[in-house]
Amino acid sequence: MPNLEPSFDYIIVGAGSAGCVLANRLSADPAVRVCLVEAGPEDRSVLIDTPLGIAGLLRGKRYNWAYETQPQAALQERRLYWPRGKALGGSSSINAMIYMRGHPGDYDDWAAEGNPGWGWQNVLPIFVQHERQQHGADALHGGDGPLHVHDLVDPNPLSLAFVEAGVQAGLPRCSDFNGPAMDGVGLYQVTQHDGRRWSAARAFLDPVRQRPNLVVRTQCLATRVLFDGRRAVGLRVRGHGRECNLSARREVILCGGAVNSPQLLMLSGLGPGAHLQAMGIATVTDLPGVGANLQDHLDVTLAARDGTAAAVGVGFGALPRLLREALKFRKRGRGMLTGNAAEAGGFARTRAGLGRPDVQFHFLPTLLRDHSRKLVWGYGYTLHVCQLRPLSRGRITLASPDAGAAPRIDPMYLSHAADLGVLREGLRLAHRILSAPAWQAFAANRREPCPDMRDGAALDAYIRGNAETIYHPVGTCRMGADDAAVVDSRLRVRGVGGLRVADASVMPNIIGGNTNAPCMMIGEMASRLVAEDAQAG
Repeated sequence: MPNLEPSFDYIIVGAGSAGCVLANRLSADPAVRVCLVEAGPEDRSVLIDTPLGIAGLLRGKRYNWAYETQPQAALQERRLYWPRGKALGGSSSINAMIYMRGHPGDYDDWAAEGNPGWGWQNVLPIFVQHERQQHGADALHGGDGPLHVHDLVDPNPLSLAFVEAGVQAGLPRCSDFNGPAMDGVGLYQVTQHDGRRWSAARAFLDPVRQRPNLVVRTQCLATRVLFDGRRAVGLRVRGHGRECNLSARREVILCGGAVNSPQLLMLSGLGPGAHLQAMGIATVTDLPGVGANLQDHLDVTLAARDGTAAAVGVGFGALPRLLREALKFRKRGRGMLTGNAAEAGGFARTRAGLGRPDVQFHFLPTLLRDHSRKLVWGYGYTLHVCQLRPLSRGRITLASPDAGAAPRIDPMYLSHAADLGVLREGLRLAHRILSAPAWQAFAANRREPCPDMRDGAALDAYIRGNAETIYHPVGTCRMGADDAAVVDSRLRVRGVGGLRVADASVMPNIIGGNTNAPCMMIGEMASRLVAEDAQAG
């Protein structure tokens, strides 16, 4: 039995989108003590509060794990940059704030794969409960939840032009991607309030930080889950110049996301036995599925120049404009700085007969290079297209038994032949949108270098040389009923007691859209399952 120090009923590892919800819900019972452990710092930063601050957050490392993948064989052996949130709020503190649930069929698929209680009719009430929709409540939206969901305050004229261009290219106009149908183009709704970011930490953690039974520990790295036999009884943590053991009388719940949750499981002796042995880690339970089933939305872009300087860019006059906009944002919560970068977008089907969209667009009224890490002189805009339901599967493994070392991330992008074809057709549709008449008002007929859309081989080479992540890794602690699953439908880790996972890693299949709101839903579902199991004894 390990020597344990401070004692809690529940220890939550990771203060991201799911972890903040869990901390809120579990600590609502004053009879239990809850500890929320976060490796990153507090989320008090002007970059986090300012929506357009995403440009600095993606390139910096204070609030960002800043991972890199293994060289990708199908992407010209490139290592892709994977920013992930490292602060209270997790990735909801550094993302583009797009509020998206995904297609109802995505969740029905989860239920059909041996996960009762996870179908669309089960999860929809949670989305509704969370939402404080600017336009009020209806059958699909909530009006008084903790998560503010708003229209963009001051969308860029180029974002409006994108919507018109998409309609001219034959796509329907969509005013609500979380409404009855998600096909089409439109402006995204965002998790903002008064023009400022409204992260999971703002929505769920800040209102309850003063509860005496909730302890939040930041800059505190979890190094392994502690076991008494096959039952989780605590957590080893490192931070503030020392290491200590925290006791969990009831459960340890991992909410570290698709990268960090499988990493911590393996560091704790749960994972593929041969791999753990090679790392010198004693095996508690041989779980081959830990780290497997990695899925992500691979994304490729086209860009063009804007001759009017309506875009957000770096050029003559940019600094005076920025100063004016900063004053406007500070005084009234309006202007350019309220933009979330990916202001508009949409969903489309690349061929007839599909039951749901298979590509998603993100339109940025700026020229983006290397996740904003490379500055581009001048003004322009960028259109992203990602494949929503990739068939390629990758894996997370350990690179070292040291918890402070980054794990080995191998998404194995485009390892399934069908994925390349979807991106190829998505690029052709994106090119059609960028060729629509709506752009003429911006003198924006000077496209950045792109391949001949009629040449399939050239398109494939362009994808292999330019595709990047759009930041949606999931699936590495898959929920299911088969032997390859890591957790069951109640999110309990197989083969041990007192341990659950609740984050994007439990998704059996990636949802067709942005993953932030679904992670909050998973956190809410986990809180209910924990409470039900505690009551049942």
